[in-house]
Amino acid sequence: MNGYFCVLTTIDFFVLCFMCILTYLSETLSKKQKRGFFLAFVLIAGISVLEVITLVVDGLPPGYRWLNITANYLGFGLSPAVCICLVYVLDRKTALRREIRTAVRIEIGYLIFLFVTIPCGIVFSVSADNIYSRGPHFYIYVIMYFGAILYLSASTVITAREFQNRSRLLIYPLILFVMAETIIQVALPELHVTWLCVTLLSVLYFIYCSEMWNQLDALTGLLNQNSYLKQTGGVRYKGGVLVVFDVDDFKQINDQYGHIQGDLCLAGIAECIKKSYANFGYCYRIGGDEFCVLLKNGGNEGRCKQEFLQRLQEKRGEIAFLPTVSYGSAPFSGEDIVKVKDRADQDMYQYKKERKNRKRLS
Repeated sequence: MNGYFCVLTTIDFFVLCFMCILTYLSETLSKKQKRGFFLAFVLIAGISVLEVITLVVDGLPPGYRWLNITANYLGFGLSPAVCICLVYVLDRKTALRREIRTAVRIEIGYLIFLFVTIPCGIVFSVSADNIYSRGPHFYIYVIMYFGAILYLSASTVITAREFQNRSRLLIYPLILFVMAETIIQVALPELHVTWLCVTLLSVLYFIYCSEMWNQLDALTGLLNQNSYLKQTGGVRYKGGVLVVFDVDDFKQINDQYGHIQGDLCLAGIAECIKKSYANFGYCYRIGGDEFCVLLKNGGNEGRCKQEFLQRLQEKRGEIAFLPTVSYGSAPFSGEDIVKVKDRADQDMYQYKKERKNRKRLS
């Protein structure tokens, strides 16, 4: 083992320790997300140690052969688990999703297969003289590793789309970077740069996910007010439409049913807004019971509105006391966003007034 690799491993450990401390001190990550990042960082550190062990003991007297085999087995076996841990981080729900459970089962099956085939040397072998070599079917490991990377990329893109993250295209160069590095490592095994690159990926992934979650409203999963202000501050739009929503008599819901049930109503309404509008614009919670959508194309407004009203009606089958929602909109015509918001609010107040008049007459 040369000094170059020692330096790389030392840098790797320092970065991983720093990221563990940063994860522990984070106030934006949930306990589940912290646990997922910790597992990923610890796995990367552990596999880096295993790689060091294989380089140190390879070629030593046969008495060290068992250590060489164990280190290679765990290194090859646990590598795909890093990506699974990062997918686990993406899901904010407490329960494990079915696809994550399936991925864990595949990983366990792979570990069992690798263990059973050690004597056959299918993926790797260590000779009686304690010399490591790749097996005839080393591609099985490569397939598992690439499969885990693709699983992580697909899960991240889907989650970023669900959370309306505008920088989701940045995922692709990250994944291409790791894949290119892996191909280089497979072709030139003497380089030993895989886990330094994986560490870099995990750091960038941590930054990306933290930024994505910082844009979200914790209760509803919509983009938050801060994201709205940053997106609209000083920008003059043309061609789109600003749609505003206000929950009617929401204070009465809180007073009569309690704040927990009130939050349930807000989350239900936000879900209806996202499912109806998110494919055509960005959905925000901009106040306690106020929401808005920046529609990219005003031609989609009518269709989205009808879908929203239909979903809202269906949601009342789940939440009987779900309040009504007032609606208003105003097109962008190059003026300041504040003026557009005022016009949309006026349209919404007119909507409220007309609906109250209809109720009074009926």
